Amino acid sequence: SKTEPAYFGEIRAAYQLHSANIAVQPSQFGTSPLQVVRYAEHLFKNGDLHRGIRPRSFDQLFVVFDRDDHESYFQALDLAKSHDGKMRNDEKEKLHFKAIASNPCFELWLLLHFEEIWAPIHRNEVFGRLRHHLPRYQKGDVGVFAATRASLEQATARARALAGKFNAYSDPEPFTGLYELVTLLTTLRA
Repeated sequence: SKTEPAYFGEIRAAYQLHSANIAVQPSQFGTSPLQVVRYAEHLFKNGDLHRGIRPRSFDQLFVVFDRDDHESYFQALDLAKSHDGKMRNDEKEKLHFKAIASNPCFELWLLLHFEEIWAPIHRNEVFGRLRHHLPRYQKGDVGVFAATRASLEQATARARALAGKFNAYSDPEPFTGLYELVTLLTTLRA
C-alpha cells in the first residue's frame, strides 16, 4: 500500500525511468491480493485520466502483493495468471500480466539483501531481523532502495535461488518474485 509504491518510485527516480513509460499505482480497491489484481485489471481496461493513464495503454502489467495471512492470496495468483496473454492493449498486442508475490511479505525481499533465508518465516520475524540491518525501518519509509541498493546483486541471487526451490504457491516456504521486477526496472536503461 505504501512501502511498495515508495520503493518502486525510488527505483524509477534512481534510474531516471520516465513516468510515461513506468507508472507505479497503489490499488484504489484495497490492499488484499485479490483487490490489487482486480484494480490492475480495472486500470488496464478503463484507465485513469486524472492520472494520465489511457485505457489499454500498457505493454506489461505487474501486480505486487504479499502472502501475509490474506485469504485471497491464491485466488489472486490464479486470477493474474488467467489474465496473462488474454487481454490486448490499444496496439492489439497481448498484455503481459504478472503477479509479483512475496511470502510472507515484501520485507523478505529487503531482508535478502542482508541474509539468506531458506526456512518458513513469519512476517514479524522478517521485520525483527530486517530492523537488525536497518534499525529505523518502518513500512512506508522512503530511502529504502537507496539503503539496500549496494546489496542488490546479492538479494537478486538469493531470491533466484529461493525461486529455484519454491514458488509463489509453496506456502509456507519463503518466496519473492520481486527480483524479476527489480531486475527489469534496473536494466531498462542499460
